[in-house]
Amino acid sequence: MDTNVKYKVKDFIPSETVLAEIASFFNVFSDITRIKIIICLALGEMCVNDMVNNLGINQSTLSHQLKLLRDAKIVSFRREGKHIFYYISNRHVEDIMLTGALNLEGQKA
Repeated sequence: MDTNVKYKVKDFIPSETVLAEIASFFNVFSDITRIKIIICLALGEMCVNDMVNNLGINQSTLSHQLKLLRDAKIVSFRREGKHIFYYISNRHVEDIMLTGALNLEGQKA
């Protein structure tokens, strides 16, 4: 192996802390329900009742998954009276989802 490449690899690899954060971030995408929520919110902000009706999942499951997405800083919410509207707060997530979908569609061809 070229010595320059060897040192570039060592310089490029992030710290263990950053690697753990990357792994945690991508772990969010390992659940189909969370992916459905992300796709749903990519279309626009929605309240919990709208997501329950559109996704066909119960409210407690949705609330649990939304908490995980909030903790990962992928979604945020705003209050409007008694309603809470959720939206994607990390727009890079939409790019990741689109890239994943295009990659998988390309493999089918």
